[in-house]
Amino acid sequence: MTKLRKLLMGLRMPNQRELHFKKEAPARRKQILSALAPATVHVDIYLACCRKGEERARQTCVARLTDDLLKVGVSRLVFDSREVRDDHDLLTIRTALGKSAWGTGLFYEHLPSENDPLLWIADIVAWCYGAGGDWLRRVRPLMGNVVDTRLP
Repeated sequence: MTKLRKLLMGLRMPNQRELHFKKEAPARRKQILSALAPATVHVDIYLACCRKGEERARQTCVARLTDDLLKVGVSRLVFDSREVRDDHDLLTIRTALGKSAWGTGLFYEHLPSENDPLLWIADIVAWCYGAGGDWLRRVRPLMGNVVDTRLP
C-alpha cells in the first residue's frame, strides 16, 4: 500500500469505511486538509453546463477527461461507482476511445469508494471547490487544472 493510501486510511474515524467530505464536521475537514496538504497529488476539476441535465454534463466531462488522459499517456482511470449509472461512463469512454480503444493502453473501471482511498481525494477537492471561500483556499495545494468544457 502506498504512503498516500496509508495516510488516507489513517484519517478515517473508528468504524468509518471511507472519507466522504460532505459528511465530515468542519473541524474534521480542516484536519484532513492539513494532513493532505503536503501530499504530491493534484486533482483536476472538470466543469460543464447542467442546463440539459447533470448526467449529460457528467458525460461531457468524462469525454474531455478521457481525451486529456490519452494525451498524457495515463494507463489507468478509476471512477467512484454509481452502480447502474456506471454504464453511462463506460459508453462515453468507449466512444471517446473510438476504434483504437485496445491500442491506447487505457484501463478504466468503477470501484466502490471504500475500495480505493485515492478516490477520496477527488471527493475532497470537488467538495471544497464547490464550497468556495476558505475551503477553496485550503484545498489549493491539492488542485491541478480547472478545465471548463463550456469554453471553446
